[in-house]
Amino acid sequence: MIRFASFVLTLCAVVPGAFAVTYPLPSDGGRLVGEPITVTVPQGNTLPLEAFAAQHGQGLSNMLEANPGVDPFLPQSGTRLVVPQQLILPDTVRKGIVVNVAEMRLYYYPLGSNTVEVFPIGIGQAGRETPRNWVTAVERKQEGPTWSPTPNTRREYAKEGKTLPAFVPAGPDNPMGLYAIYIGRLYAIHGTNSNFGIGLRVSQGCIRLRNHDIKYLFDNVPTGTRVQLIDQPVKVTTEPDGSRWVEVHEPLSRNRAEFESTNKVPLPMTPALRAQLINEGAGAELERRSGMPVKLGM
Repeated sequence: MIRFASFVLTLCAVVPGAFAVTYPLPSDGGRLVGEPITVTVPQGNTLPLEAFAAQHGQGLSNMLEANPGVDPFLPQSGTRLVVPQQLILPDTVRKGIVVNVAEMRLYYYPLGSNTVEVFPIGIGQAGRETPRNWVTAVERKQEGPTWSPTPNTRREYAKEGKTLPAFVPAGPDNPMGLYAIYIGRLYAIHGTNSNFGIGLRVSQGCIRLRNHDIKYLFDNVPTGTRVQLIDQPVKVTTEPDGSRWVEVHEPLSRNRAEFESTNKVPLPMTPALRAQLINEGAGAELERRSGMPVKLGM
């Protein structure tokens, strides 16, 4: 079992930046970074869980995974919330931007910095998926993006009794927010006019960030930066000290039936890996799916 750190973080473990959570990259090649923390919901609380997520650089899904049963609309005063600021870096090249859609996080590796900056994101709805396995690049950046909903999008909104205009001008009411980073021909990393969607499947396929987060990336990510989208709900690492860790997220549904079902989505792993993890004592975490690193063999 992980022993949760107090609210005070040590500098060597994780440095909370003004926007993202910034982690020093392990010098020994390891992939486990940071420490989980806990915070207590204050007396007389009137804030939703999203507010606590935003304060600590997390998405709503990250907080819900780590705190099952907590009311997302109004966490009860006195509740101790786990903030999952410990994580396993994705098993891929540490370069440019890496988006792991399964954990709804964006990793940015600034060139020459020996750090990684981690941002929570919102992704595409079921049926309007954010790509899951794709390598592309930042093609251009746009301050004050406009939005022209597709006819299909407007029809979907109409089914819910909502009317979308054919063109939404730039401004704070634009669902794309105030900044957009375009990747490929059809997709963008952009802001939002609804922070509650960070950490949820709410977009038309693009990647949403809180407005201060996209502003930071807009100002710091150069055009041409490599962008990789991956789908890794299960991350496993063997650290240089020999310890083994697993981090399991609820995987994205693969079809409408899975999306609408109350059953858990099957974890996309080989039978051999599943058997190995169960043998190492990870059976409960494969079911629990806390979204936090758990040390194996304990």
